Amino acid sequence: MATVDFAVGIGGENGQGIASTGDLLARIFARRGLNLNAYNAYQSIIRGGHTFLTVRASDGPVRSMGDKVDVLIPLNQDSMDRHLRLMKAGSCVLYDGDMLKPGTPAAGVQLCPMPMKVLTKGNKLAANTAALGATLQMLGIESEPLETVIARQFKKKGDEVVAENVGVARAGYEYAAQNFKAFPFKAPKLPKPQAIVTGNQATAMGGVAAGVKFYAAYPMSPSTGVLMWMASHARDLGIMVRQVEDEIGVMNMVIGAGHSGCRAMCATSGGGFALMAEAIGMAAMIETPLVCVDVQRAGPATGVPTKTEQGDLWQVLGAGQGDYPRIIVAPSSQLDLFRTIPELFNLCDKYQCPGIVLADLLISEGTASVDPAELKFDGKIDRGELILPNGKSETQNPFGGYNDNAYLRYKNTASGISPRAVPGVPGHIFTAASDEHDEDGTLISDEFTNSSKRRMMVEKRARKMQGAAADIAPPKIVGPENAQATLVGWGSTEGVIREAAEKLAGDEGIVVNQLPIKWIVPFHAEEVMRILSRSNKVIIVENNYSGQFARYLRAETGFTAHGHIRKYDGEPFMPHHIIESVKEQLAGKQAISVPSHEVSV
Repeated sequence: MATVDFAVGIGGENGQGIASTGDLLARIFARRGLNLNAYNAYQSIIRGGHTFLTVRASDGPVRSMGDKVDVLIPLNQDSMDRHLRLMKAGSCVLYDGDMLKPGTPAAGVQLCPMPMKVLTKGNKLAANTAALGATLQMLGIESEPLETVIARQFKKKGDEVVAENVGVARAGYEYAAQNFKAFPFKAPKLPKPQAIVTGNQATAMGGVAAGVKFYAAYPMSPSTGVLMWMASHARDLGIMVRQVEDEIGVMNMVIGAGHSGCRAMCATSGGGFALMAEAIGMAAMIETPLVCVDVQRAGPATGVPTKTEQGDLWQVLGAGQGDYPRIIVAPSSQLDLFRTIPELFNLCDKYQCPGIVLADLLISEGTASVDPAELKFDGKIDRGELILPNGKSETQNPFGGYNDNAYLRYKNTASGISPRAVPGVPGHIFTAASDEHDEDGTLISDEFTNSSKRRMMVEKRARKMQGAAADIAPPKIVGPENAQATLVGWGSTEGVIREAAEKLAGDEGIVVNQLPIKWIVPFHAEEVMRILSRSNKVIIVENNYSGQFARYLRAETGFTAHGHIRKYDGEPFMPHHIIESVKEQLAGKQAISVPSHEVSV
């Protein structure tokens, strides 16, 4: 049970150092052992626009950015006008008293004007540093941690810049101590410091833990952070990283690396994934494992590059023409991304098929605290029945035969898994092409077609999913069995749904449970149907307009949900969006709720 739960919101325009300010706060809170979640709502421009970053911290679980802001730091008048009206009693607003006009706040909101020109000695860019000093003082945190992270942040700019910013931070800290009323609580200091990680960093590190040795990408927000992390660590980790001219080239390079026996990965967003679709079908045809991460953003077309959505589900379900096996997974958090990438690689190697990760901007660009002990890089790597150049497989090879006439790369087996040799293994010559083929790789679409062989190969590939389903844990209900409603979500909505469910029970006396879906394909239809058929009311929560998962659920099980909560304005769900929608639907007021983001960003 949390004893302290607070959030700091920093608003301004791009170019005012909001992201770096939020990073400093996150580091301070994490080093105190606090759990945190940080989300930055920003625009797709270098300068200007409106940006609002929220850093929430607690000594208990933090599953979303929450519903409130306790400390508002508006760096321009626009941010003051947008957000002051949402501040509630007990909160405070730290701002430049010479430049900004606050208007009339709600009762109990403490206005804290600061003489920024004096505190910063005329350095306009240091106003956020002075406000950070004041924030820490009001939260009961000593100034030393801020000075430490400032020294680290500005180290490359020289001692003079470090000293200047440390002096500004101290001035802001002391001014708050003399002029403002501190919060009635102090941010606790817990015995074990936390690490902080973005979802893109976690994805890249998950690739390292999985044994990835080739990474290719074309920069596309919000997946670019994976490329940046991989590129900056490539030499130390022995990973070949390539920035390619387009996403078509990316996927073909990844297929080539995977075909050669190298674990290969790429990341993109919906528009880039669309260009990869045909090549992914080729990976399935030649039965080459690979992992592609789709960090979803608002679409279609260029859409809203810096906003989140869960709108690519049907795209990845239908990527590439024809029927073929693929594994699709939607992790729920930054730590889950790290853990899932190695697991998915093992599955893709075992079943010799492409794997697709459905992330989204919310978790991929969002920041969370993690216990450093959870970032384990020594997990099991299972390459499946991979035959190496030394004539041996990494695991027991049940297929036998190492002479030219016996090797069948696409052997029709009961499991659908065939012996996989990397190119160059003596006695294992075969053809790998995008056409349909016989068991030894002979193409059946150039000079002749054979309906029985075509059917055999389609069915062989399809059988892989039966084994994959058995290797993947089915979803489980979270919460009491006997509930007034079951909230179903997939991917990144898990945390905010969990928090909403807890608040519904604690504040409203409404008991709901939750069914979080992670593995999309293969889908545990029977288990999901068994759970939902016992539910009093099923409400599906997702970040898209059309209810893509609701439609997929109906296609796989025949089950039609009783209610829907959908959000597609580019901003993620907050707990109160779900709470208010559930109350409306339980009261019979409507079957589809579309909550709105309170501030136009």
